[in-house]
Amino acid sequence: MLKLLLATRDKNSLAALASSLDESDGIEYEWAESGERALEMISQTPVDLLVVDEELGDMSGLELARRLIFVNPMVGCAAVSSLAPGEFEKASDGLGLLPQLPPAPGKEEAGKLIQTLKEIKNLLPT
Repeated sequence: MLKLLLATRDKNSLAALASSLDESDGIEYEWAESGERALEMISQTPVDLLVVDEELGDMSGLELARRLIFVNPMVGCAAVSSLAPGEFEKASDGLGLLPQLPPAPGKEEAGKLIQTLKEIKNLLPT
């Protein structure tokens, strides 16, 4: 079972992604409505992947990714961003993020995230 945490102040922005996760076997997820809440949840419960929206109200998604390193550096993180790819790479340099997610990620992005996460966790047959 893979456990994800979706951090967003507006569930509609990650609704298509969540819907796709609902269709995937072996995936469980929870919601956090702010960056602080996400950090609190991760400090209390193991999570395989944190998906952060671009703006969380109390901090940006990239700020949450920076702070995640100090709470649990073993948690994977994927960030939604409207920045151009080069700008995103520069802004997220050193954070160890999975590939950038576009605003309102959907089924295709969910599939890629799950595939990447399974590869990282060595859950795919070789």
